[in-house]
Amino acid sequence: MSNETYKKIAEARRDFKTDHLEMYLKSGGAEGHVMDLRDIRGHQFTTTLLLQTTGRRTHETRITPLIYGDIAGEVVVVASKGGADHHPAWYLNIKDSQEVGFQVATQAFRATWREPGLAERAKIWDFMVGIFPPYENYQASTDREIPLVMMTAQEAVERFRR
Repeated sequence: MSNETYKKIAEARRDFKTDHLEMYLKSGGAEGHVMDLRDIRGHQFTTTLLLQTTGRRTHETRITPLIYGDIAGEVVVVASKGGADHHPAWYLNIKDSQEVGFQVATQAFRATWREPGLAERAKIWDFMVGIFPPYENYQASTDREIPLVMMTAQEAVERFRR
């Protein structure tokens, strides 16, 4: 997907993403965890989390709502950026860090992360496409391999705030 096409899609979804993040944070996670994404070819009951990273240049805290899956106790997110030709900022930020934070509904955690190796990647990718079918089209629209990030909770922390 060209960066120009991505920009058009991102602009159309910007209000939704901002509203979703605000709802999640304002409610402490009581709202925003499960979203109806049928309007963008997702499922009616799609689970989302909040990912907390530190900006690699600004060192500011960033919070990003993302679709997630759970495989054998690890939480999985997809660095798709809608199939854009470049990685999302949150992915670049965690590449510079050993730890991240995530919040699922009302529970937040400090976590370690990893990327799956080749042997497990295909299985996990298929699982995530089952959760959100547009990922398949996103991958087809870019030459980059869309990264998968697997997180393991280390300890509970306070719920995220602005």
